[in-house]
Amino acid sequence: MVVSPINGSSPLSHSNGRTIPLSTFSRNSFVNVEKGDPVAFRSYWEKVRDECTVEIKGDEWMSYLGDTNNLCWYMVPQMRDAILRLHNVVGNAVTKDKFLVLGTGSSQLYQALLYALSPSESSHRPINVVAAAPYYSEYKDATDILQSRLFQWTGDAALYDKDEPYIEVVTSPNNPDGTLRVPVVNSRVEGKIIYDLAYYWPQYTPITDQLDHDVMVFTFSKCTGHAGSRIGWAFVKDIEVAKKMIRFTQLNSIGVSRQSQIRAAKMIGVICDGYKNLKSIESDHLFFDYSKRLMKERWEKFKIAIEKSKVFTLTKYPTSYCHFNKDLSEQYPAFAWLKCVEGIKDGESYLENLKIRTRGGERFGVSSKYVRVSMIGTDDEFNELCTRLSNAKRE
Repeated sequence: MVVSPINGSSPLSHSNGRTIPLSTFSRNSFVNVEKGDPVAFRSYWEKVRDECTVEIKGDEWMSYLGDTNNLCWYMVPQMRDAILRLHNVVGNAVTKDKFLVLGTGSSQLYQALLYALSPSESSHRPINVVAAAPYYSEYKDATDILQSRLFQWTGDAALYDKDEPYIEVVTSPNNPDGTLRVPVVNSRVEGKIIYDLAYYWPQYTPITDQLDHDVMVFTFSKCTGHAGSRIGWAFVKDIEVAKKMIRFTQLNSIGVSRQSQIRAAKMIGVICDGYKNLKSIESDHLFFDYSKRLMKERWEKFKIAIEKSKVFTLTKYPTSYCHFNKDLSEQYPAFAWLKCVEGIKDGESYLENLKIRTRGGERFGVSSKYVRVSMIGTDDEFNELCTRLSNAKRE
């Protein structure tokens, strides 16, 4: 339960021009940093809210169809153009000679890809699905929930030793630990690779390369913070894979909401217009500049809290040159990946006692000594998290 500040803490000012209270949590309330709800960037969208207003009249966008001239027939032209423009501005993916497939979030695209990449022969054994641990905690459930005869979750890609067909999911930057990933399966059988690039945006990591993979998945949720719009997209080289993905989406949800597409296209347009008009716009109106400063400030404060507690250690990240920002930069991942010091066996339980809800390492295929903490929640949640971690002591 959120109540008035505990101790009348004075406001905290940030370089982004935001003034926020240190905490609005009571001592008995839980700080929930288990979820990955990306609401940290709300302060930016408040600044430009009038520029992002979309009016949809009662007789507009009634049809299932978006663009019948496009392979992805339910995608409206404004959405397609906005996505291509965004990647052109950021420079994080090669879009030429690829098919663009829209989905209701990257979660739907993941299942569509499992269907599209699985062998079509009904007599064939289910194809194995793997990802290197620590892997995103929802991959296993999202794979197994359908109880499909086409594919099955098999676990850690680094331990995969079968000479059988497989699909490897490569999340880079990785959720939960923020590291940059490449395929790791060592097999005589050639596998199929899904690159999950949900966090390959300038606020989280330097844009070191313009990636050019056969299958690349992105999501509006982690790019801008608008998780509720449920928009994701994939660039796919093979037209047959793209067709099967679209068929899956047709049967699963008959496409993607036109209203969500129009709103997403508008917001992407606001981001891109800012970088087009660099000379006439203030830096706090440049989305990736603003959100990167926010993530940097959070990480600096978080590291101080971890050092004070002496209970956890943090993943270390290299400094790399970012082609988007044109400077050397550290990584500021959406999640902190913590490891308990000796004497503490379960990080999730330890933090639960401090009334901090997190997601434990076993959900990610590793030891319970690890724990994932969200860095993209509200200001109140984050500030209270740092306060409690600063006061944590080794038992």
